[in-house]
Amino acid sequence: MTIFSATRAIAAREWRAYFESPLAFVFLIAYLLLAGIFTFTFGGFFERGDASLAAFFNWMPWLFLFLVPAVGMRLWSEEHRLGTIELLLTMPIAPWQAILGKFLASWAFLILAIALSFPMVLTVNWLGSPDNGTILAGYVGCALLAGTYLSIASLASACTRNQVIAFIFSIMICLLLNLLGFPPILDLVGRWIGTQGIEVMAGFSVLSHFDGFQKGVLDSRDVIYFVSISVFSLFATGVVLRGHRAG
Repeated sequence: MTIFSATRAIAAREWRAYFESPLAFVFLIAYLLLAGIFTFTFGGFFERGDASLAAFFNWMPWLFLFLVPAVGMRLWSEEHRLGTIELLLTMPIAPWQAILGKFLASWAFLILAIALSFPMVLTVNWLGSPDNGTILAGYVGCALLAGTYLSIASLASACTRNQVIAFIFSIMICLLLNLLGFPPILDLVGRWIGTQGIEVMAGFSVLSHFDGFQKGVLDSRDVIYFVSISVFSLFATGVVLRGHRAG
């Protein structure tokens, strides 16, 4: 089995697992309903008076905060619970292949959920003449944000066999990354850490880096930020799983 075929096999196995139960469809429906409610009810979509999806993208870091860990919490906790992690880790594949395969399948599922919100794009184009380049950049940012949160959830899931603990741990880390760039928090600590401290603090926040995508700016620094956190979290997942394998 080649390197990439092993990863594809794991990814295909994980992808099928999502749709072998109604949970995948429940998640997709829940995401679309919540996205619609937050966009049109709490996001002030119609009150903004402009044809854009700013009301949609503004809520994604907070909506993903709970929904992405709900997807990622089972990645390795479920293997622990079923006792299949030992079988998976003793197969003739490298741990990183299993990690990457599971991550890619789950990320593809999240991207599918994000893509199913396309009626909102049709709606704003029907109501006015939006900048579709900005909308596309926003969707790219959503995909990267979902991947970052998912990699953190993968690490949390590898650390425990309890899915609830993995879920809560994931939310706590993702929430911290959100709050580092949350304006009320920055205003609160700004008097102690100064302007430079605020800039450094905000530099570690997903909100600061996601903001560029919302504005239609594809900055390589923002891409590197999301990719770096994802790679580090997946690497840490491998370290944890190698510990299980050695044990």
